[in-house]
Amino acid sequence: MVEILHNSRCSKSRAGIKYLDDNGIEYKVIEYLKNPLSKDELSAILSKLDMKPSDLVRSKESIYKELNLKDVDEDTLLEAMVSNPKLIERPIVINGNKAVVARPDSEIDKVL
Repeated sequence: MVEILHNSRCSKSRAGIKYLDDNGIEYKVIEYLKNPLSKDELSAILSKLDMKPSDLVRSKESIYKELNLKDVDEDTLLEAMVSNPKLIERPIVINGNKAVVARPDSEIDKVL
């Protein structure tokens, strides 16, 4: 089943949900801000995305600057993203062993 890491306050995330709905795709919503991912879960998603934490971090978030994350190593960045899920780029759509950051929402087609 397709899964989407979703933040209802994010317009891009809402657009991802709309894209799935408009295309008749069944999916499970993962509200990662309410139910944060574990380090292992986020690592598995990064592997499916073929990305490093630095590729997926929202560097313009205030918490990124507050925690002074600019020059830290990937593992420290991963830990920060687990502890502060707002740092995770969204939406992420997962289908089996494939995943994409759905920006724009048409990227979702790559995992269907």
